[in-house]
Amino acid sequence: MLDKDKPVFSVREEANTMKNVLLFGAGKSATVLIDYLIKQTETQNWFVTVADADLILALQKVGTAANATAVSFDVLNDAERNKYITQADIVISLLPPALHIMVAKDCLQLKKNLLTASYTDDAVKALKTDIEKNNLIFLYEMGLHPGIDHMSAMRIIDDIHERDGSIISFKSHCGGLIAPESDDNPWHYKISWNPKNIVLAGKAGAFYKENGIEYKQHYEELFNPGRLVEMPGLGFWGWYPNRDSLSYTSLYNLENTQTFIRTTLRHPEFISGWKNIIELKLTDETPQYDTNGKTLKKLFKEHWDRYKIEKKLSDIAIRQLLFLGMNDGDTIVSRGLCSAADILQFAFERKLQLHPEDKDMIVMLHEIEYKLSGHKNIIKSCLVVKGENSVSTAMAKTVGLPLGIAANLILNNKIKQRGLQIPIKKEFYIPVLEELKRNGVVFHETITEI
Repeated sequence: MLDKDKPVFSVREEANTMKNVLLFGAGKSATVLIDYLIKQTETQNWFVTVADADLILALQKVGTAANATAVSFDVLNDAERNKYITQADIVISLLPPALHIMVAKDCLQLKKNLLTASYTDDAVKALKTDIEKNNLIFLYEMGLHPGIDHMSAMRIIDDIHERDGSIISFKSHCGGLIAPESDDNPWHYKISWNPKNIVLAGKAGAFYKENGIEYKQHYEELFNPGRLVEMPGLGFWGWYPNRDSLSYTSLYNLENTQTFIRTTLRHPEFISGWKNIIELKLTDETPQYDTNGKTLKKLFKEHWDRYKIEKKLSDIAIRQLLFLGMNDGDTIVSRGLCSAADILQFAFERKLQLHPEDKDMIVMLHEIEYKLSGHKNIIKSCLVVKGENSVSTAMAKTVGLPLGIAANLILNNKIKQRGLQIPIKKEFYIPVLEELKRNGVVFHETITEI
């Protein structure tokens, strides 16, 4: 999993006091991060604490490591949370996004640096001035997407700008997918990260620019089966625009670019299937179904009756719904009062789980059109990472390693930036991309003159 023979970081020779790393969350995305942090304790004077609501899960992830421990407590308990944050030198949060602000406020009060893979939001932006005043670094968007996408894109963008080039078009695609050898269902998808985020993906709509025109699209418009991009060696994949792309134009120094789109990749049949899911109102978040003692088949029938759905479905769509349990009279939900989205999430967790030997796959592609020395070129920078199995996944590797590497850099005083940051500066992306490369996260680039 990790390249153990080529460490980038030296032992902390000057440190007599053990550094404490606190990680909130031991779920699907944490596996490789925990392995990385524990590996560092063998050569650095660190102690790692992994906190999760599920103690057994956290214990499994920590194993028998000498300088690591697993703990469990209610993260909403202020006293317990503060006790562990107080003892930490750096905090990493893989909690659900809505809980980050609670941890961020504690870290600010207790003067602790904070890392997370999640997007910056208005709540943490309101703390920006206080973070700077306290000489702290809160490094957000330090995972895969967002994270590796920022760093790999900025490496190319900065290089073009430094050679007096101008960028005409920027498209960045990323998807957490299933490897072809493990693709065995009509959705061409299996869950390698938070299933709730999968079910609710796209709800915020999207804002992007194409050929000089700005587009705002609602949730119902995003999943267009006609949007395709060819991935080198992997054929064509569908994409949908991801959130507010245009909020990044100034951060990327691309305000004048004619096209700026950040997207999520899925199999084309997933895209068409999700369009059906939306039209069938299966992602509605209104709690209105008593699921106790009821099967998936009965709950699907209740949903059809409630909305009087008579939409004519394609053969593929029918196969997809049948796979999720539309006629499953055996699987009982029993989750109390639920929304259609809750029931859909339950179905996803049961029907689209990774089997032990399954391999997931991360694919990222930047397509950047630019002018340089009178010539117009397009650079395509592609990343493909496959997981080892259902635990050591490509998703866990690409989300977790950037966080672990950044924690290492900060604890060793190799990153001196402070304030609320995302990894778009050279101080972040040069050392992190180099260490990722050592661990098998490698981009391959082609440049074509247009």
